[in-house]
Amino acid sequence: MGITRAIGAAYTAEKGTTFTVWAPDAQQVEVIISAPETTSLTLQKEAFGYWTGSSDKVLPGARYKYRLNNETERPDPASQFQPDTVHAASEVIDHGKFTWTDENWKGIPLEKFIIYELHVGTFSEEGTFEGIIKKLPELQELGITAIELMPLAQFPGERNWGYDGVYPFAVQNSYGGPEGLKNLVNACHEKGIAVILDVVYNHMGPEGNYLNDYGPYFTKKYNTPWGAALNFDDAHSDHVRNFFLQNALMWLRDFHIDALRLDAVHAILDMGSKHFLQELQEHVSQLGEQLGREFTLIAESDLNDVRLLNPIDKGGYGLAGQWMDDFHHAVHTLVTGEREGYYEDYGDPDQLVKTLQHGFIYNGIYSEHRKKTLGTDASGNPAKQFVVCIQNHDQVGNRMLGERISQLVSFEKLKLVAGLVLLSPYTPMLFMGEEYGEDNPFLYFVSHTDENLVELVRKGRKEEFSAFSWKGEAPDPQALDTFQKSKLQHSYHQQEQQKQLREYYKELIKIRKAAAVFAQPDHSKLQAHFDKATQVLQFTHLSPTPHLHCLVNFSDQPQHVTVPQQAGSEWNILLNSSDQQWGGNAAGSEATESETNSFLLQPESLLTLQSKK
Repeated sequence: MGITRAIGAAYTAEKGTTFTVWAPDAQQVEVIISAPETTSLTLQKEAFGYWTGSSDKVLPGARYKYRLNNETERPDPASQFQPDTVHAASEVIDHGKFTWTDENWKGIPLEKFIIYELHVGTFSEEGTFEGIIKKLPELQELGITAIELMPLAQFPGERNWGYDGVYPFAVQNSYGGPEGLKNLVNACHEKGIAVILDVVYNHMGPEGNYLNDYGPYFTKKYNTPWGAALNFDDAHSDHVRNFFLQNALMWLRDFHIDALRLDAVHAILDMGSKHFLQELQEHVSQLGEQLGREFTLIAESDLNDVRLLNPIDKGGYGLAGQWMDDFHHAVHTLVTGEREGYYEDYGDPDQLVKTLQHGFIYNGIYSEHRKKTLGTDASGNPAKQFVVCIQNHDQVGNRMLGERISQLVSFEKLKLVAGLVLLSPYTPMLFMGEEYGEDNPFLYFVSHTDENLVELVRKGRKEEFSAFSWKGEAPDPQALDTFQKSKLQHSYHQQEQQKQLREYYKELIKIRKAAAVFAQPDHSKLQAHFDKATQVLQFTHLSPTPHLHCLVNFSDQPQHVTVPQQAGSEWNILLNSSDQQWGGNAAGSEATESETNSFLLQPESLLTLQSKK
């Protein structure tokens, strides 16, 4: 493995605070302490351009900046807390003082993950870690086993999705800072819930980004949608890689995070002999061995490339999992009829069959939207490695009006798609509010202080929507109202239909946890068929017994369907989405089995069966 070195301000009771910063071109580096009193500490230059120094007089709570060449003062690139703004002083924190209560927590395996993606600022009324803690009993009762937090790295202002973070080591101050996050992780582990953190290693936000003042963190070799690429393979890249490796290890070691979701790894541009993602996995595995825990890395990628997942000894990067957009797009196009933008590559029902059985739809075939051949064969990879959903922050928030699927399809179809996600062989993920059909949108919002930057963001959003014929005016990302409209209402307590939908989700999750076929889900043991005449999808989990069989009626008409004899001789009905208890119009007897294995499916419904033997 490459160069590894601790960076930032590290406090211990024995040594006080040790400061380490990488600034290879600097001639002089000082730490300027501004609180509790003004003082300075001159750092010593070491190999590769690292500067370091210690003081037993600098205690937790001290505010500081680095002064470069006796003129430029900047916050610490590896700041662990920015209590004021992205432009203000960093603060020394003490990881040792926090009282952890999760010593018995050993984590949960990936195949047991039922993920709930949430945005801290909009999930609760408070918009803080404490607000999430108050609602953990509801998530536990729903059956969630892992929450996924959108990025927490300090960003400008108080409103942001998190992908404009500029201090990867600093927990957003308006959410509750480092201690607030630790309290949340403690509370989650106490309730048997794992914590996944979304981290961004493919770009940095614009406002408050002072990395260029320190060194060549960026390279001109490549460009990304966000500008110059981070330097993972050019001159001095060892130390940029170290910066992000140390970041990942900090979240897992110091905050007891269970898993990291790696944002848009296709934009981590690295042509070196060992890809950064492989090196990251090696370091994470080593930390897991040291601590006796298993940490999980899940990538987001639009390349459909199993190299991310394949073992390192077989030429892969060894990551545990990746998001699978193909599944979302196949389902979304079938239930909404949308075919614009990247959806033009989808809409054929046979694609849904393909993704259920083989993973990637684009597995080495031509993409009309991209005008090129895309993807690799994922049929040999374990099903648990693929995270699937019908909603996430991107697929909702990158719509011009931020409509959730509850605003796009009927109530019956909401239940249908929920069943497809939770009864698929893959690792399911819900987006906050999905479980009860939240009405409020999830819009794109920022709170930059640079008005020129705000105008660029507004312009960029409008250009992003040009491939779609969405009607209306794009909400202003900078407006406070845009953020407030995106907050969850948690209205299922007052609305009967929302309560029924949430109970239905609970039942689906209960089935997933109880059915033997999901103990080690295997898409190679799944059979699927779509009848285009009736618009009914059937898919069967064949191993182990008892088998699980799902019938999904996409049409707006009732359909009589016969389950093939070879799939099982007798069936019990586990769940009928059209039952009255789930807000449907059918009495339970309307879908009873007969000697011919024939069933009546209500319009836009899902019927789940389990073999009797």
